[in-house]
Amino acid sequence: MNTATRETQAPVAVTMGCPAGIGPEIICRLFGRKDASVSGLAVVVGDMAVLRQAATGLGMALPIEPWLPGQPVERGRVPVFQVGPPRSEPVCWGRPDAAGGRAMGQCIEEAVRLVDAKACSAIVTCPISKKSLQAAGYPYPGHTEMMAALTGSPRVRMMMAGPRLKVVLVTIHVALRRVPELLNPAEIADCIDMTRTSLQRDFALAAPRIAVAGLNPHGGENGLFGDEETRVIAPALTAFAADQVSGPWPPDTVFHKAVSGQYDAVIAMYHDQGLIPFKLLHFQDGVNVTLGLPLVRTSVDHGTAYDIAGKNMADPSSLAAALDLAQTIVVNRRQGGAACTPAC
Repeated sequence: MNTATRETQAPVAVTMGCPAGIGPEIICRLFGRKDASVSGLAVVVGDMAVLRQAATGLGMALPIEPWLPGQPVERGRVPVFQVGPPRSEPVCWGRPDAAGGRAMGQCIEEAVRLVDAKACSAIVTCPISKKSLQAAGYPYPGHTEMMAALTGSPRVRMMMAGPRLKVVLVTIHVALRRVPELLNPAEIADCIDMTRTSLQRDFALAAPRIAVAGLNPHGGENGLFGDEETRVIAPALTAFAADQVSGPWPPDTVFHKAVSGQYDAVIAMYHDQGLIPFKLLHFQDGVNVTLGLPLVRTSVDHGTAYDIAGKNMADPSSLAAALDLAQTIVVNRRQGGAACTPAC
């Protein structure tokens, strides 16, 4: 995609995530890269005091400065939309607290407002603590559900996207024992449809090929190991052309087929079925994309990593990939998705 095209769009809002996690560190590392494409193209929605503490710990002399909507985003600086008053006490890395929980929720709310006001073009989120978010009074299990509520989006899906593999989940954060009861043809068909729309609009694929994974070992082995494939999954595929959507495929082979180039995305029935192969391939450069929102939201594919927070060990690769993909999706949507040329 043309860099000049990116520079004409509003900056991307990068939320800081949990102050006690690795979010502040990976933001500083990304903005501190001499060759970083982030410079001049993104703003941080967070706390300048926390970011300065992280930069000091990294030994980085970063110009961390306040930013307000409408102001230019200058290269070589870290523009910050300050959420609430700056934190008065230093963060204790790896130890989330109530103040951090409130800050996490407020950053998400402000980022949505910035995009709604067209001051920012998309949102990239750093990791949060779901427990701390709820302890602060936000009744959501995570980013996706909170942003769905804030934008009035009744149906959202989680896509994990990497250069070699894209996976979309039918069920997400539920106990494994509940997965079979939550699967039904309508839900699976809806997931397929949202995936197809995203591949066309966001990734500019005119005729995406989607594979649907089965639930049971060997795809049920003709009912020997379960009948969800014939009873629940196969009926969902009847609404789609066979050359566009196929399955249900045995889960232990379908991801290999996709990585080999036979498919553009795989529909997985549950969280670990899709994320284990995905993170095996894209642990460092994977991106979480939320489908179904009226705005563009991408995220890192990892958590708060409290065990390494403050130890100067965090890798910003996933954050860099999330920012790059967010910018690409914004441009693809403006250029008409699959209608744009392959060079866009």
